[in-house]
Amino acid sequence: LPAKALPPYLARLMTAVSDHCQTPFNHLVINRYRDGTDHMSLHADNEPELGRNPTIAAISLGVERVFTMVPKSKKGRRKHTQKLKLAHGSLLVMGGRMQHTWRHAVPKASELGERFNITFRWLKEPPRFQSNATEGLPPSTEQIDTQT
Repeated sequence: LPAKALPPYLARLMTAVSDHCQTPFNHLVINRYRDGTDHMSLHADNEPELGRNPTIAAISLGVERVFTMVPKSKKGRRKHTQKLKLAHGSLLVMGGRMQHTWRHAVPKASELGERFNITFRWLKEPPRFQSNATEGLPPSTEQIDTQT
């Protein structure tokens, strides 16, 4: 999606999350889960523009959903799989080597309620799929991607 200007209320939220995590962020994505059928499959946030060991923070708003973390290594996968309940207003922070050693997901569920997830990241360069308009420039608050 093309980059959009960050509204002041989201800029303030990003600053507050950045201060709380003691990590700078310059990018956010908002995902809407309309109901329990909307989901995110297992994945790792390991895009090149995030750098080697990114810190990623996510705020959950709306209905409680399960967040699943599965080790990338097959050895002991079932034994070490973790499930967290993300309640309204919760902040999940992933950092260090997590994206190298774990995959995570928000599986389908039977809830009917709506949920929004606001994810904060530091992009070292524009996303590879972005148009050439910002090629070579790091994102700034005027170039934040927002997705609804």
